[in-house]
Formats: sequence, C-alpha cells, structure tokens
Amino acid sequence: MVLPSRVTMSEGIMSKAATMEIPISSNGVSGTLNEDESLEQDLQQVMVSGPNLNETSIVSGGYGGSTEGIIPTGSLKGPAVHINPRYLGLRFLTAEGQGSMSQQSSHASLTSEELSRGVAVEKFDLMKKWGINTYKCTKQLISERFGRGSRTVDLELETQIELLRDTKRKYEGVLLLARALTSHFYSLVQTQRALGDAFSDLSQKSPELQEEFGYNAETQKLLCKNGETLLGAINFFVSSINTLINKTMEDTLMTVKHYETARLEFDAYRADLEELSLGPRDAATLCRIEIAQQNFQIHRNKYEKLRGDVTIKLRFLQENKVKVMHKQLLLFHNAISSYFAGNQQQLEASLQQFNIKLSSAASDKPSWLEEQ
Repeated sequence: MVLPSRVTMSEGIMSKAATMEIPISSNGVSGTLNEDESLEQDLQQVMVSGPNLNETSIVSGGYGGSTEGIIPTGSLKGPAVHINPRYLGLRFLTAEGQGSMSQQSSHASLTSEELSRGVAVEKFDLMKKWGINTYKCTKQLISERFGRGSRTVDLELETQIELLRDTKRKYEGVLLLARALTSHFYSLVQTQRALGDAFSDLSQKSPELQEEFGYNAETQKLLCKNGETLLGAINFFVSSINTLINKTMEDTLMTVKHYETARLEFDAYRADLEELSLGPRDAATLCRIEIAQQNFQIHRNKYEKLRGDVTIKLRFLQENKVKVMHKQLLLFHNAISSYFAGNQQQLEASLQQFNIKLSSAASDKPSWLEEQ
C-alpha cells in the first residue's frame, strides 16, 4: 500500500489559492467583502477535510483512507511526554518513594496547621482569662477606693508591712548621708595628701624652715593614713546598709507586692461569688456559681500561701536587720571616735575586729613624729 505524501494537503491548499482570480479595484484594494468570505469558507473546508486528531494519530506516512497502522488516541494513557519517575530535581526516587514523600508532605502540612491552630487557641484562652481577671480586679479596686466594696484586712500584718516601708525610707536617708560623708571625706583625705607633699617639698628647699615644714608634712601624712583607714570603715558601713536596703528589704517588699495582688484577686472573686449567690437559682446560674466557687477557692489558697510567706519573711528580716545594724553601728561609732581622738591603734583594731581589709598598705613604718 502506498501512502500519500505528507505535503499533499499543503500542495492542495496552495494550488487552490493560486488558481483563484483576485480582482484589483481602481483604488488598489484587492477583492470585495463577498470574495473575502468565499476565501475563508474555502480555507475552512480544507481544514475540516484534514485529519481528526481525536480519532487518529499521524504516522510516518501521513494519513489516508485505510485505517491500517493507525492507533486510536483513546487507547493512549498518560501525558504526551513521558517523564522518568526515577529522576526528579537532581534526585532519584522510586514510585513508592514519591508516594511516601507526598504523604509525608501532606501529613507535615496537616500537623503544622494543627499546631498553629492549637497555639492560637491557647493564646486566645490566656488573653480571655487575663481580660476577665483584670476586669474583676479593676472593679474591686474602684469599689474599695470609693468605699462601696469590702476588703480583707489583716491588721497585724498590715502594721508590720507599713513599719517595714517606713524603716526602708529612713534607712535610705541614712545611706544617702553616709555616701555624702564618704565623698566629702575622700576629698579631705586627698587634700591632706597634697598638702603633706607640698610641705615636704618646701622643707627640702627652705633650710631655715625645714623643721617646721617637716612637722606639718608628717602630721598631714599621718592624718591622711588614718583618713584612709576611716574611709575603709565607712565604705564597709555603706556597702552593708545598701545590701540590707536594696536586696534584703526589697526582696521582702516584692513578696508583699505579690501578697497584695493576691489579696485584691481574692476579694474580687469573693465579691463575684457573693453577687451570684444573691441572684436566681436556675440551672445556668447554678453552673456559674459552681465555677465561681472553684475560682474563689483557688485564689483563697493563693492568698493564704502568700500571707504566710510574708509573715515568715518579715520575721527573718527583722532578725537579720538587728544583727546587721548592731554590727555596722558599732563599727561606725568606734571608727569615728578613734579617728577624731587621734587613736590610730584603736582605729586599726576596729577594722581588724570586723575583718575589714584596706586596699592600701596600712603597715607602713611609723614616722618620726609618731615615735616622739
């Protein structure tokens, strides 16, 4: 069987177009509207007479009247271009690997979506609880300020807390004055050192006043040495008072702050429970009363626990404060008295008693003025 050449259709179209007479009008426009439509119809007939791609597939010899050697397109499955499933994105995969990868991707996407939803729900619940708690506490606080709401009061504990705050304010004043004394006394010691150096220099350059300048130089150096010893005692006093105020007392007051917050929450939920108890006793109200009772019990336990913590910390703070201040006040008194009395041995003994070590060497050889 001789199959027609694949150029037969194109030759027929070209011959059809070549034999058509196309008149030219006087203005250079070719053809008329009817002739253009006739040409389009001829082209459409040629295209209709071509092969139906839905029924046959063109083979090496084109297409003809016989159906031998023609493969129906309905029997073809899959894409027109065959893709090697073992090669994808520079990676070799098996069919099972592709399926498992797709399932894992879907599972990972689903898990990530569930986690995101869970985190969002958890944050929403926390925000909701925070909003409700803030509303109740604000309502309770306003009621207390305007005298319409009742508050739980522990008179003994409240008195101790107020005494602690007053003591802290007074100790802060003492600390401020002690720091000012340290600063001024440090300037005095530096001035005495400079003055002693000036006297010493003049004693060497003024033979007629060498002895007088020498006395004053030695006196200023001795005062400077004793002043440094006193500065060590005052610095130790300031450091201990600062630790007592800004660490020990502050820690107790932080617990007091948590206790006061718990007290406000306890009164807020107590007032909420009392308000619900005075209302109607239908099914919905009973459910709300039960929830309010649970919340009330939770905040009551929290309040009682913090009240116990505050009581214990206040007792320990009082004992620690007495011990620290007894030691520091004794040191301060002995150091100041010894310095202004000119008793250098007693001043150094006071520092040794409290295990205070100076940065500068205090065991210098005594001057000739001290030996007199």
